[in-house]
Amino acid sequence: MDMINKFYSSAVQTVSTLSGVLPGNNVTREYEVLEQVCTAGVGLMWKVYNGHKKSTKQEVSVFVFEKKALERWSKDDRETMLETLRRGVQQLTKIRHPHVLTVQHPLEESRDSLAFATEPVFASLANVVGDNVRSEKKLYDVEIRHGLLQLFDGLQFLHQDAKIVHRNISAETIVINKNRSWKLFGFDFCIANQPATDGTPHWPFREYTTSLHVLAQPSLEYTAPELALSSINTPDSDLFSLGVLIFTTYAGKPLKMFGSDYSSFRRYANDLNQRKYPPMNAVPSELTESLKALLHPSASLRPKLHELKQIAYFQDVGVKTLSYLDSLYQWDNLQKSKFYKGLPQIIPTLPHRVNLHSILPYLVKEFVNSPMIPFVLPNVLLIAEMSSQREYCDHILPHLKPIFKLTDPIQILLIFMQKMDLLLKLTPAEEVKQSVLPLLYRSLECDMPQIQDLCLAVLPTFSTLIDYNAMKNSVLPRIKKLCLQSSNVSVKVNCLISIGKLLENLDKWLVLDEILPFLQQIQSREPAIIMGIIGIYKIAMTNTKLGITKDVMAHKCIPYLVPLSVENGLTIAQFNTIIALIKEMLGRVEQEQREKLQQLSTIQRDNKPKDASEILANELESSTLSPNGASNGNKINDDMFSGFTVAQPKASSAAPLAPVKAREQLKISHNTISAPPAARPDILSSMMQSNLTGLGTTAVAAAPAPAATQMQTNNGWHSANPLVMNHQLASPQASNNNTFSLDDLDPFAGGKIAAVAPKPSSTNGANMYTLQQPTVNYIYPSGYSLNSIQQHQQQQLLGKPSQAPTLQPQSQPLLPSDNQNLNALSQQDILNFLN
Repeated sequence: MDMINKFYSSAVQTVSTLSGVLPGNNVTREYEVLEQVCTAGVGLMWKVYNGHKKSTKQEVSVFVFEKKALERWSKDDRETMLETLRRGVQQLTKIRHPHVLTVQHPLEESRDSLAFATEPVFASLANVVGDNVRSEKKLYDVEIRHGLLQLFDGLQFLHQDAKIVHRNISAETIVINKNRSWKLFGFDFCIANQPATDGTPHWPFREYTTSLHVLAQPSLEYTAPELALSSINTPDSDLFSLGVLIFTTYAGKPLKMFGSDYSSFRRYANDLNQRKYPPMNAVPSELTESLKALLHPSASLRPKLHELKQIAYFQDVGVKTLSYLDSLYQWDNLQKSKFYKGLPQIIPTLPHRVNLHSILPYLVKEFVNSPMIPFVLPNVLLIAEMSSQREYCDHILPHLKPIFKLTDPIQILLIFMQKMDLLLKLTPAEEVKQSVLPLLYRSLECDMPQIQDLCLAVLPTFSTLIDYNAMKNSVLPRIKKLCLQSSNVSVKVNCLISIGKLLENLDKWLVLDEILPFLQQIQSREPAIIMGIIGIYKIAMTNTKLGITKDVMAHKCIPYLVPLSVENGLTIAQFNTIIALIKEMLGRVEQEQREKLQQLSTIQRDNKPKDASEILANELESSTLSPNGASNGNKINDDMFSGFTVAQPKASSAAPLAPVKAREQLKISHNTISAPPAARPDILSSMMQSNLTGLGTTAVAAAPAPAATQMQTNNGWHSANPLVMNHQLASPQASNNNTFSLDDLDPFAGGKIAAVAPKPSSTNGANMYTLQQPTVNYIYPSGYSLNSIQQHQQQQLLGKPSQAPTLQPQSQPLLPSDNQNLNALSQQDILNFLN
């Protein structure tokens, strides 16, 4: 929180300062001024702010000098100083060189300030040397070496081409720009060449005076001794200042501090004339001798700038690499391509800040040269690999966005596909959707199989960033088209693998509607392609989110997969995999279909009205499930076949019933009956009588049922049904089992009953009825004659009263043939009769 408050207070202070200084300055009309980044110039009186041009958003630095800093100066000194500053900026504006600070907007003056705009600036050299510099601003050795070489080039240009002596080379007047290039600044005291009459160059001498303010004159710490001893001013004087600057860069301070004490400076000049140098322990040993040569009191004995470039100290590989980049614009494409091919071996050896700020800016400038992009792009991505996400987004991604849209040369897509994992890791999700996804779409549509394979391999890694519509309408159609049209087996297989990896991000209906039908369109039958298809089916079937329905498996999947299993070229392992999948699908279909049918059967049974057969089954079940094998008395009374009962003598009431031969499924359990139950109407007899009565005018009325539903005979068995021959019904035998079958008590085996049909009479013209043989032969006991039935029916038709014949207990023994007839009937016959 303290850091945030400090930052906030600093920002507020900066804004308040600028609001009081710049409103009247014309620079603010074209440039937006932001935070202060450093100070520079004589006495570090120029405050440098970050900013950008309002119209183009071009990044700049704005130098501001506040006139209130001179309020304590005398009027003459103030005017002299302002004039010196104006002249220095004007001279700077006229000079154009890569190692001279570039002015973007000329000097503007207002009542309160002087201001101008330049290229973006990182700091002045005075801000980054010394013991109090923050670690992130401390210079690496390779940066110092490269910076010194750049100063050599800048000074060489001034001396040989511009014919200018700087006279103010110092740590305050060396500016480091955003790309970490060292630039000359502070031309406040420079002197231009004024050639003599014979044409020899001449630079007028201006003697140091103590009457002027110390800041209005060149710094004595960097002034060459010949100015004080012989009043000579030459370009070699700048070389002495350069030597002091080198010492200051490593030691953090000049050889000696003089301030405004000119007499002390003269004494120091005499000491140097006697070759008395201060300790140089901070200076690298490779540079010590050259530094002493630069500090030689005799200007003519100092080494030339081109000689300094050749010393071993500047032959480092990193320094040479940075120097080559400075002169890169002079090379042709062939020379550039060779350099860029070797650059990946050098980049890892350099500090990351050097790669990011010194090498990267030169590389991205080559993006305008399309043939060079395939050589430059790997180096850019290599630097991106060493960068944080913030550095990547700030320094690299803005330059890559236009390259994402290029398809020519084709190597660009290949490089991006090879580094796609890096791009996905560093690129924000929103930028992936806007820039990287279109790149993948173009890669899928290209004609190079290697690029297609790479694209298909990386596509599933960021499928979560692809929205549903893009997946459905852009990604999947392109993959399907590529798989169907490509003649390369590797591409086809990778298409199937990519789809298999994408399945978990798709929904069920998209898979059923788009993916599975697409698989059946593939005509290739290579084993690798077949296994890719099997893999997709396997994932779709086993994934809980997806799942293939049994109808799809039965109608589409299984009929398609079975022919695949007999394709030539399959290994035994591949064949087993296909067969296992088919069996698994069949098992799923069987299980789900069985469950469905069971559910439907249950629903139909619950909703269907109960018929006599179901009532019978319920009665049987309830009697069978009664505890201790005994039936409840109410159950016996409710039994629809209670008319068929077994009556045992009272003496043997506790004996168990004998088992009778049983048929499948229909069993009735009863307790051993100790006493005959109460007589009830016989249901079978009543239903039979109603059937006979229902014949209408063409049927003979049946005899009324006896009142008693069962009687006890000498043999222990009697049925009240008139259709049953009592003498042929065997009595159940005693047994340890209390169950018997109704099949043996079938009342319909072999007997016949006549139906009455009307027959016209020729005697009296009245309708006469004769008995016709029915299709069913009913059983009648012996002694129960058919003539008695016919006589009774004719009497009823004529309207005469007649008594129906009754069925009496029979004493005849059961014949074997009758027993066979009874056994011929089954449970279904009884149920058909009931229904």
